[in-house]
Amino acid sequence: MSTLLTKAVAMGAARDSLTACIVDSDRSVVDSLSQTIENMGYHAFGTTDPQEALDQIRAARCRVVICDMKMPSMEGMVFLAEALKVDPGVHIILATSCNSIEIAIEAIKHGAYDCVSKPLQNARLKRTLDELAAMYDQRRRIRNLEEELLKDLEFHGIVGKSPAMLEVFDQARKVARHYSNVLLIGPTGVGKELVAHAIHQQSPVSHHRLAVCNCSALVDTLLESQLFGHIRGAFTGATDTRPGLFEYANGGTVFLDEVAEMSMPMQSKLLRVIQNREIQRVGSPETRKVEVRLIAATNRDLRAEVLAGRFREDLFYRLNSIQIRVPSLTERLEDIPLLVQFLLKKYNHAYGKMIKGLTRRTQTVLLQHNWPGNVRELENVISSACITTMNDFIDVCDLPEHMQRPAAHTAGAGENWRPVTLDDVRRVHIERVLQMCEGNRVRASKILGIGRTSLYRYLKHDAPQTAGATAA
Repeated sequence: MSTLLTKAVAMGAARDSLTACIVDSDRSVVDSLSQTIENMGYHAFGTTDPQEALDQIRAARCRVVICDMKMPSMEGMVFLAEALKVDPGVHIILATSCNSIEIAIEAIKHGAYDCVSKPLQNARLKRTLDELAAMYDQRRRIRNLEEELLKDLEFHGIVGKSPAMLEVFDQARKVARHYSNVLLIGPTGVGKELVAHAIHQQSPVSHHRLAVCNCSALVDTLLESQLFGHIRGAFTGATDTRPGLFEYANGGTVFLDEVAEMSMPMQSKLLRVIQNREIQRVGSPETRKVEVRLIAATNRDLRAEVLAGRFREDLFYRLNSIQIRVPSLTERLEDIPLLVQFLLKKYNHAYGKMIKGLTRRTQTVLLQHNWPGNVRELENVISSACITTMNDFIDVCDLPEHMQRPAAHTAGAGENWRPVTLDDVRRVHIERVLQMCEGNRVRASKILGIGRTSLYRYLKHDAPQTAGATAA
């Protein structure tokens, strides 16, 4: 009984929040239909001016509009298009005196929620309004559950529920307890710095400082001064003595982003710090003891860099005590809805907005995008959309221009299509996955969902086409 009572209360709240607007050139129809809807337990108002109705939609005063298909000032289909431009989340019910399946299908194709015949049947109208009220109540409950779920799935500012990210969280928890060096690998924009912060926050030295340095942003002389400090007069502009990041974070953690961008001389100096636990300020003969945990990050394959002679092998093994790979966004597409919710909450607060979510077509676009910039790109997209949208829901028109256009098909693909064998399809797919993984067979086999032995067998079979792949 309590469950039925709860549902009844929820349904009543949904009815109170669902307001209908009636648009018809005949004032008597507007008044009569408004009264009928009020008697059904819903709020309603009406107008004979379609432009006034569009203004009411823009002001978010109604969620449902019942509009006559034939009006002197604006056709129903034109009104439908304009209303969806104003608010993609509004539900339009078109009423027509012409009982035609073709007209109804055309209206629904263009975004109408329903197309009904005039005169409107009260039973059908009530059923439609009840369906919408139930849908809004369901969305409200889902949104509340997602907010609760978001709290449980947030890991020190990182959100994710995919197996790949849960593995990252688990590894971070394990290594945080031990004061050892950590190497974070993964493409640009996946959130390696957030993982570094999470490791530090869970570590025994979380009460000490975390110092962050982007190694690709500074030339050698400035990078050395930034990391190790300098004394007054060590170089032009050194007007006073300053400690470096290693001294600043003594007892805590130093995070070196893009460590593969360091020159060989700087790599040698960093290796000395790791081995001897001491630093030497620029221009000073004195050495100073430091005790820091080093977390390094890179978007490059350091093993390949070592083989190419661009990275010191001894430094690589010092940094690579524990390695955590942060997956790209395309490897964790199931996390996009959760990330969007997290970002909407963040930017609603930052910009003073009340955006409720994304339209379905916008969600489809986000899931189909290849995300070369990973989570950083997604955050920029949501941030920009939150600024520009004037509606309760972000629509495709609020996204960057390059995402609004459908992905171009391969030139001539339709005309040049020819039947191929399954072996050819397999070979091409393996080539593409290997290329995406930069030749790393271990990663490729995980993405393909096959064992390494099977992948090696396929590579051997297709050796002329897939030459150049490397083992992990």
